Amino acid sequence: MKAMRALLVDDEDLARKVLRELLAAHPEVEIVGEANNGFAAVKMVEEVAPDLLFLDIQMPKLSGFEVLELVGDRVAVIFVTAYDEFALKAFEVHAIDYLLKPVEPARLAEALARAQRRLVASEPKPSALALAADARPPGRPVERVLIREEGRVHVLQAAKIDFVEAKDDYLSIASAGKRFLKQQTMAELEAQLDPARFVRIHRSYLLNLDRIARLELYAKDSWIVILQDGVKLPVSRSGHARLKELLG
Repeated sequence: MKAMRALLVDDEDLARKVLRELLAAHPEVEIVGEANNGFAAVKMVEEVAPDLLFLDIQMPKLSGFEVLELVGDRVAVIFVTAYDEFALKAFEVHAIDYLLKPVEPARLAEALARAQRRLVASEPKPSALALAADARPPGRPVERVLIREEGRVHVLQAAKIDFVEAKDDYLSIASAGKRFLKQQTMAELEAQLDPARFVRIHRSYLLNLDRIARLELYAKDSWIVILQDGVKLPVSRSGHARLKELLG
């Protein structure tokens, strides 16, 4: 069996060094690269096409979960992390392997054996969005949204999103006069964002309440919301009820 091509991703040089030394005892693994931040990791996945990622969770720029969202299901993942009760429960629910720091040789051997079996069997990988959602403490919405467009990664602060429009099988996210396209369902994004700030005003629109200038009657039982920048959005009957409840 050919060696698994592995990419080590951790912002701490020492952590990567320790893992590199432990993996030296495993000829079934070939280290094809290292990255010290999430952006570099995403780029290297494209360049070296590893079979396996050893992925830290807490990193600057992009977290391990955000890296996983961007690289998709093209690579198997073993998370390497300090203890986090919500993350560990999520890994167990989704059958994702993880190693606690400091990494123990015996645990590493177990994780590698599992990864090898999964790669051979070509098992489907869990949704990165579902995994990240389950790993967040209850009631903690995402603070930023990742968008991959034409080889570039945009990181939007959630608070800077004006509204989201559903367009067929993707979303159009409006922020500061720009539009960004993201392959995701409205229900998934709505579940990630703060429900006290973002409200579904229409089947096709999710609105940041902070952007509302006024709500106007458009026709009998038909409303529109006018944003601070003058953009007008339709409001459904159920959306109007939600707005009235949230705005008092």
